Amino acid sequence: MRGRTVSVRAVAIGWVLVACGLGQAENLGRIGPTYPIAEQNLLDHIMTRLREKERSGELAKFEQLARARASESVLNPKPVPGLRLSEVPRTYYFDPSFTLDRNVVDETGAVLFPAGLRKNPLDVASLSKHLLFFDARDVRQVAKARELIARYQGRVKPILVGGSYIDLMKAWNTPVYYDQEGTLVRKLGITGVPAIVSQEGSRLRIDEVTVR
Repeated sequence: MRGRTVSVRAVAIGWVLVACGLGQAENLGRIGPTYPIAEQNLLDHIMTRLREKERSGELAKFEQLARARASESVLNPKPVPGLRLSEVPRTYYFDPSFTLDRNVVDETGAVLFPAGLRKNPLDVASLSKHLLFFDARDVRQVAKARELIARYQGRVKPILVGGSYIDLMKAWNTPVYYDQEGTLVRKLGITGVPAIVSQEGSRLRIDEVTVR
């Protein structure tokens, strides 16, 4: 009886849907005029424009300009802003110690180093060379840099804040680095160049030196 009751109920529901117009498909007709899509596919439009620029030679000129700009940015990076030529010798110290603001854990969640731990990187690894920051666009700073490199018997890592490090590297036949966006000079508080950084115990000594 239960199965029969379910069947009767299903039939009744079907009648209600048909009576309400919900139980069958119906063609509602067309409400307004319809038109085919006239706009060109965006990707096709882009490819058409590129082919036009390629045929006219405009694309080749654009590529050449882009390569020239990229080459210029590599050969002559943007100089670090906010630095001045050292006019008065200045010596100060920098403590590279840092304090963890959160726990350092391993893959199992075990704490390796707790938050609040203070460490000095110089206690683990020493500064192998002096760091020398200078602007290669100034011939006086370049001459001073050579003098300092000779004084420290080559144990110096030259780091530019302006000028072409590639040109200087070719002239000196030695690696020359660049302080991109002034990350290091800002961290060390350097405001005048040339400046040489040396390790003294667990601190860094920064000497901003004058040029003749």
